[in-house]
Amino acid sequence: MNSSFSYLIPALLVALLIIGFLFRKKSQTPKSEKSLISTPARSVTALTPEPDSELAASHIQGTSDSDYVVLDTPLSMEQRSAKLRERLGRSQGSLGQVFRKVFSGSQLDDAAWQDLEDTLIMADLGVTAASEIVQNLKNAVRKSGANSPQELLEIASRELTQLVDGGFDRSLNITGTNSNPAIVLTVGVNGTGKTTTTGKLARLLSAQDKDVLLGAADTFRAAAAEQLMTWGERVGVPVIRGAEGSDSASVAFESVAAGIEQEVDVVLIDTAGRLHTKQGLMDELGKVYRVASKSAPISEVLLVIDATTGQNGLAQAKVFSEVVPVTGVVLSKLDGTAKGGIIIAIQEALGVPVKLVGLGEGPDDLAIFNPADFVAGLLS
Repeated sequence: MNSSFSYLIPALLVALLIIGFLFRKKSQTPKSEKSLISTPARSVTALTPEPDSELAASHIQGTSDSDYVVLDTPLSMEQRSAKLRERLGRSQGSLGQVFRKVFSGSQLDDAAWQDLEDTLIMADLGVTAASEIVQNLKNAVRKSGANSPQELLEIASRELTQLVDGGFDRSLNITGTNSNPAIVLTVGVNGTGKTTTTGKLARLLSAQDKDVLLGAADTFRAAAAEQLMTWGERVGVPVIRGAEGSDSASVAFESVAAGIEQEVDVVLIDTAGRLHTKQGLMDELGKVYRVASKSAPISEVLLVIDATTGQNGLAQAKVFSEVVPVTGVVLSKLDGTAKGGIIIAIQEALGVPVKLVGLGEGPDDLAIFNPADFVAGLLS
């Protein structure tokens, strides 16, 4: 009996050691297996805003790259319009000062009118538009018999608003057809704020309860896809991206396909910022447009122009409109320039409206362009 126990105890100890080793090994997952179940690079986790956050806060905080918390709530359309008037009033004040100086003089002589016309030309209205508005103002003043500065400013406001409005429909076409999402391409030269505008537009549309998907088709600029991914995380919308240097047209096609599959309302595709002087790159932009429209029609082609470039922006607009059917213009960086008159010049040259204006670097510094708000800021 004693002899049997002497053999049994060592055997039990060995069995326990083997079982413990096997249990420990099973509980450990190799790093290679963990990477297989991580979140795919092209997907973005939706974020939930904190309810008590400040309205104007725009940063994101978290404990890791994948742990983001949105700290703000998008501004309403009314709040954006108020910001538009305030920003324009701050940046366009010099032109308003010229109007007040001319209209407060003892008489409106030829020298005063010429001074006003020169100022309008320097504000990038262009020679033709500046001459037209001065002549219209002369006629309106003559007919009305107005002579007080306030009456003259009201006439100027009315004439300018009519000229800037141009009878254009400035609504964004974000309604899809045949159960497909609306497809919006943003195009423009590098440095105009095109990718940032795409992200801000996603935020604006999301605030209107639109389901949005972003397509990072700018595969030539290294930081473009990452920048758009950050916007996707901030806004809480999915992003489709390809490898750096991959075919941008295929990324655009996949973005549209994903938008249809996920039944979103709007697909926003950020294209590469091609130089308008490089014909080969412009041809590729045409290819992106054709490929993206194979599954669903393109609803909008928004050309992003930097307001600070003045008449050079007009040259860009003309060339881009020859490659893709531009349906609207986004004038970015309007807060840092007194050259808002480019709006009139672009609309007259292209026959398409300025639909959106960018007013700064904040996530809500994008607003639907309103001619009356613009002129109010211009003359403030």
